[in-house]
Amino acid sequence: MPHTVTITGATGNIGKGLAERLLQNGVKIRAVARNAEKLATLTAKGAEAHTGELENTAFLGEAFRGADAVFAMIPPFYNAPDPRAKQRQISASLAEAMKTAGVPRVVALSSMGASLPSGTGPIAGLHEFEEILKSIPGLSVVALRPAFFMENQLAAIPVIKNAGINGSAARADVALPMSATRDIAAVAAEHLTALKFDGYTVREVLGPRDYTHREVTSILGAAIGKPDLAYVEFPYADFHKGLMGAGFSVSAADSFVEMYTALNEGLIQSTVIRSASNTTPTTLEEFARQVFAPAFQAS
Repeated sequence: MPHTVTITGATGNIGKGLAERLLQNGVKIRAVARNAEKLATLTAKGAEAHTGELENTAFLGEAFRGADAVFAMIPPFYNAPDPRAKQRQISASLAEAMKTAGVPRVVALSSMGASLPSGTGPIAGLHEFEEILKSIPGLSVVALRPAFFMENQLAAIPVIKNAGINGSAARADVALPMSATRDIAAVAAEHLTALKFDGYTVREVLGPRDYTHREVTSILGAAIGKPDLAYVEFPYADFHKGLMGAGFSVSAADSFVEMYTALNEGLIQSTVIRSASNTTPTTLEEFARQVFAPAFQAS
């Protein structure tokens, strides 16, 4: 008899990819999201839709009840006046629903750098999330700590189109591991198909290798026919202003500046040596050809 997994954030890049993989593996899926229409492609493939807010603990409890495992994630809240308070609210709601429903296992989406309790912007909220999950009696946890998402590069498209450059607050020559969301989904699917994990485990997802933002820009530029695309380091004040212009709240923009400062200073790094188990296959060159270039042309 197939087991059942409840997936929060089921319409996001990772959640949707995970749901599709688990359905292919014969796992029963409960897909949780705020928007019923966006769940239509998954329900057409056999998923059970649960539409509601992650803040609604009673709703989550019903979605989790009887599930053999949960994929738990906290969505970003870029426009929230206090994004850390929102993270704490969602963390508490997810944890309370797991306790009420008696969930035995969870794969939680965390982040590289979540070992640190502070000084890392929004990642510090994921540290708190991990600590809350650790405290639930009898719950077995895999905390996924992926690296910088390759999909984050999609936010550069307007800058490239409007200014003819790529840029951010990240230093041009700081090398970071970068992972594709499809690979993160694959790692989550591995754990949620087998359901053989017990206790508390950290699984880092580091992509194929480390890249500098200067390298990233060269790879993206080549894929969109702009081989001379330049990378520009934005001063933190300008970066903050740009985030505000993109709809971030003051607090969220402050948090992102803190995160990029930590990245530049080498505070947010993998805590393990790269190995076969934490290295994933999708290269940035593949991502640039298959995802970034089509999105650039379509924008």
